[in-house]
Amino acid sequence: MEVRIVNLSGNPLPAYGTPHSAGMDLRAFLSEEVILRPLERKLIPTGLYVEIPVGYEAQIRPRSGLALQKGITVLNSPGTIDADYRGEIGVILVNLSSEAYTVRNGDRICQMVIAPHAQVEWQPAEQLEQTARGGGGFGHTGKN
Repeated sequence: MEVRIVNLSGNPLPAYGTPHSAGMDLRAFLSEEVILRPLERKLIPTGLYVEIPVGYEAQIRPRSGLALQKGITVLNSPGTIDADYRGEIGVILVNLSSEAYTVRNGDRICQMVIAPHAQVEWQPAEQLEQTARGGGGFGHTGKN
């Protein structure tokens, strides 16, 4: 699938790291470094604008290594970029560690996954069909 992209950052275009990767790394587009203090969140620009095909979305997700090693994650994960959005892709990063973290221009800050989605048409009802699970949620299947 071909997707139109405008790259104002000068950084490399998002690319798959391996032949079977689902996500592509996005990079920060910064004129000066950004310091994320513990528990602080900031919107990090990418300089990228995309034209996602109708019926698809772009999902913005954390990079696992950055989350594990530095405690940096995407706050609204996954973030959704809709097919009709034409603004710059921005990434809300949050620092969940106890140490400050510096984001520099060109740093890989998150992953983007292009995925199909469906839209539904609601059918109002008085009740729903029964299932074996019923209303069981949060922890209903046991402790381990």
